[in-house]
Amino acid sequence: MDERLKKIIDASSNIVFFGGAGVSTESGIPDFRSETGLYHAREVYGHSPETMLSHTFYRQNPELFFRYYKENLIHTSAEPNDAHRALAKLEADGKVKAVVTQNIDGLHQKAGSRNVYELHGSVQRNYCEKCGKPYPLDYVLDESNCDGGVPKCSCGGTVKPDVVLYEEALNEDVINGAVNAIAAADTLIIGGTSLVVYPAAGLIHYFRGSTLVLINKDSTPYDDKADLVIHDAIGKVMKL
Repeated sequence: MDERLKKIIDASSNIVFFGGAGVSTESGIPDFRSETGLYHAREVYGHSPETMLSHTFYRQNPELFFRYYKENLIHTSAEPNDAHRALAKLEADGKVKAVVTQNIDGLHQKAGSRNVYELHGSVQRNYCEKCGKPYPLDYVLDESNCDGGVPKCSCGGTVKPDVVLYEEALNEDVINGAVNAIAAADTLIIGGTSLVVYPAAGLIHYFRGSTLVLINKDSTPYDDKADLVIHDAIGKVMKL
């Protein structure tokens, strides 16, 4: 771990970590906006990923939506990396009080983090839109439970992933929890995010603590406001 970061962590008692896609890329999960990200794969499906991940497209083209979703947003072989494990260890040590993530892969929980605010939901959770029955990811991926690739509940309703699509609002309880955690933190560590996607990026404005740390391979609009900026891979920096 960077010695400057280690000193900050040692001196902090209420750390919140706010992470983006860069936290999961080291687990082999592609991001969205880089040159090799999902948003550049427009030719295969005939629509832009932004369109296919919208609520309207989900309603109008459920078969193609689920095909894209299963082929691009589900990574069952992905495992937590050094960043996930370090954050779980710091939570167990009483340093990190909450993790706020834009990712939907559930890797923070898999690594052992308990207090996680998933701004965009999770592929691990699914529910029937008709009766509300919850289903695990395995059920959605099992084609025997699907009609044309669309997962169906025992009641006949469609089983929708608990992820926030374009045109859908973020969960109010999750947002409020994240805001309260960030507002109470003495140190906010932001990693693996360019801080350009709103409303998530706006959460930084709720931080009132003493120390802001930014860890990202590329520069962000908030680099000049941080107490410590590290341009490197988040897992490499956080490794203990």
